[in-house]
Order: sequence, then C-alpha cells, then structure tokens
Amino acid sequence: MKRDAEEFDAFYSASAQRVLGHLAAMTGSRAEAEDAVAEAYARAWDRWASVRECDSPEAWVRRVAYRIAVSAWRKTVNRLRAHRREMAGQQVEPTSVDHVAVVSALRRISAEQRRVVVLHHLVGLSVTEIAAEIGSNVNTVKTRLARGRRALAAHLSDDAYETTGGGGSHGS
Repeated sequence: MKRDAEEFDAFYSASAQRVLGHLAAMTGSRAEAEDAVAEAYARAWDRWASVRECDSPEAWVRRVAYRIAVSAWRKTVNRLRAHRREMAGQQVEPTSVDHVAVVSALRRISAEQRRVVVLHHLVGLSVTEIAAEIGSNVNTVKTRLARGRRALAAHLSDDAYETTGGGGSHGS
C-alpha cells in the first residue's frame, strides 16, 4: 500500500497542474476545472490498481475530469452563467491581451470543438489520440478541429477588431 501511495503521489505531482490547465482551457472556468480535477484524481486513487495499467493514466484522469465537469454543467447552467457575469468585471492578475482574446474565443465555440482544439493545440495529442480519448472516430475529430479553428479565427478577428477599434466598454 505504501508503494502504491508513493507511486500515485509521484503521478499526481507530475501531472496535476498540466491536467488542470487542460481542463480549465476546455471548460473556460478554472474553479470548475479545479473541482472536477480533484474529483477525478480521487477516483483515480480509488481505482489506482487498474488506472496505473492504462496506456495513459493522465488521459484517464483528464477524460474523467471532463465528464465530471460536463455533468456539473448540466446540473448548474444558470449558476455558471451568473458566475461568469460576476467574474467578467474582476481582474485577479494582469494577463496579456492575446491570452484574454484566446480564452474569450475558446468560450465562444462549441464545447466539442473547444475540447478537440485544446487537446490538440494545448495538450499536444494527435487526431488519433484525441479520437481514442473522447471515444469518437478520427473523421469526427478532424471535422471538429477544422470547424473549431475556423470559429476561433473568426472570434479572434472580432476580438482584434474590438481591441484595436477603440470600441466602448465591455460588460456594464
């Protein structure tokens, strides 16, 4: 048991921040991602004997965390909208204009497109690996990736125009 705990602790230390970053990008909410990732790692610990035998325990945790987050979304859509409105006017730490634009654009595309874009461009998975992780076929992943890129490009162009166009205030 001690060896399992040490092995799991090493796995957690090596992967938790990366998985959290991936899920935060997929969900658009660091707070929701933190909750889902914590629960996913707890489930991984409960099943460590089988999870550690997976081709990628990290992918297992990321997939479970994503499912937990989606389940939470279905239960709390109105609460999330209120939370996002509340957080929109707050600035916790300075971020670059590019970072804000990308996060904003990711929030505007569909969850399926956002997921494959994050897995491909931030996580670095191949189309085949993404298909295996999300339980889909390669052509579906390619389609979502292409559509997601086009949608992102359109939103990033809009954001660039709003940023440089001297437009009015955001929010209020």
